Amino acid sequence: FFCLVNNYQLHYKDVRVKGTVMLDLLYSYKTTVKFLGSVLGPDYEVVLQDLSNKNHSVIAIENGHISGRTIGSPLTSAVFQMLSSKVYEENDFIANYKGVAENGHILRSSSMFIKDSNGNPIGLLCINFDDSRYMELHEKLFSMIHPGNFIKNIAFGLSNCTDNIKDLSSSITENFAIDVAALREQIFNDATANLKTPVDRLNQNERKEIMIKLHEQGLFQLKGSIPFVAKRFSCSQATIYRYLGEINN
Repeated sequence: FFCLVNNYQLHYKDVRVKGTVMLDLLYSYKTTVKFLGSVLGPDYEVVLQDLSNKNHSVIAIENGHISGRTIGSPLTSAVFQMLSSKVYEENDFIANYKGVAENGHILRSSSMFIKDSNGNPIGLLCINFDDSRYMELHEKLFSMIHPGNFIKNIAFGLSNCTDNIKDLSSSITENFAIDVAALREQIFNDATANLKTPVDRLNQNERKEIMIKLHEQGLFQLKGSIPFVAKRFSCSQATIYRYLGEINN
């Protein structure tokens, strides 16, 4: 009995030490967040996220006015996609993908995976750049030196040029939710956006297809997702658990 207790204590101490080391590694980036936020300026949001707490992942943030998030905000749906696809196994970071702020501003977003000694992600260091002020300045300056008709005629060409310059590394589009409830709504609405049939009237196969999308996007890693989806589908929670069991098998 005493041998078992001693082995348990040693194992617990080992796990605690490893956990402390990982937390120390993650929290050491807090200074980096503050530093980058100060150096880059108010158009760059810098965020540190703890992947062990997906519902309240943001543990440090500078210039949070850009996305509207604060400490305690959840992961984004884009991060859930990255984790689900295990893109971190081949990449240390994902740079220059599209983000959409709550005010509609288009952001240039980048995320770096913070990994433990085994290569597993424990956190993210993210930078979101809002260039809206510069675009407004560009338009004002352009309008001062060219007549209106000329600007209208080349507007389409300029937008294409801008799209080409922004060499996004993937087709990811990131939206920022300030709390878990908003993130649940966001993921569900994205997965059901192209449906022609009302959500509460879907047949079993159609529901199953939506459930697969929701599972891939990490919805069920969020607190309260089972009753939320059951309510939207107008079915029982037991039915949602059954779908999940079929998907996981």
